[in-house]
Amino acid sequence: MKQGALYRGETIRQPSVLADYVELAKPRITLLVVLTAAVGYFMASRSGLSLFGLLHTMLGTGLVSGGASVLNQVSERDVDAKMHRTRNRAIPAGRVSPESALVYGTLLGLGGVLYIILALNLTAALLAAATLASYVFIYTPLKRRTSLNTLVGAVPGALPPVGGWAAATGSLPREAWVLFLIVFLWQIPHFLALAWILRHDYERGGLRMLTVDDPEGKVTGRHIALGSLALVPVSLTPTLLGLTGAVYFTGALALGLAFAAVAVWMSRTPDSTKAKWLFLASIVYLPALLAVMMIDRLPG
Repeated sequence: MKQGALYRGETIRQPSVLADYVELAKPRITLLVVLTAAVGYFMASRSGLSLFGLLHTMLGTGLVSGGASVLNQVSERDVDAKMHRTRNRAIPAGRVSPESALVYGTLLGLGGVLYIILALNLTAALLAAATLASYVFIYTPLKRRTSLNTLVGAVPGALPPVGGWAAATGSLPREAWVLFLIVFLWQIPHFLALAWILRHDYERGGLRMLTVDDPEGKVTGRHIALGSLALVPVSLTPTLLGLTGAVYFTGALALGLAFAAVAVWMSRTPDSTKAKWLFLASIVYLPALLAVMMIDRLPG
């Protein structure tokens, strides 16, 4: 591997071409997206789980999510070049050309939508296409224009479990939209915590994040607190609709109150240390909640 440029006094080793293309698809974010879609598929499969259907859902969702991430980086390559956290990414660092990345992202995204049409159903494919389009063509440009971009971006971020449900049944009942609301509300404290930690880098890149326009953190803290508190009753709704039982209700209540406590603690006097704890809590909360949901759903 070749030696890269110096950053903060350390030598960065250049990744391989294959590693660059894998990283362009943001595999960790894509994994979380795939898991939420898998949960939607699992929860919708009341008459028996089709493993092939689940695998098709996960693969198609992964392709669409990876494509959206690549196209986002093509659009924001000038921003990434200005930010410390992202300036060594493959496109701004010059290891992958924007043209190659555009072709790659388009093939992944549209290929994923086509795969879902052929392997699953049209409803799931339309949701995948809406997720891809809203992320790339609405959320991404709004990041330069308004601090409301976080709320807008939470919409495509919350659609994968709905798409998973549609993949299993071809329908979109209210239970599927409850999963949407859970993931939507979770994203508010999750992303605002990260935006607070990286607010100076976002400002350097020219992105209109709420934390950039709110140096004292009062408005940011209010959004974090409200989002986490609203998440508690919404996360209990699956039981009220008969989708889950007492095990999930108890676990969701405990997890929701603990997560809200960390969020309110951070929101009162925001600082980077508290934001890091909140970000960590958010990473633990959602997988734990979805795991309890699936465990509750298993046959007794």
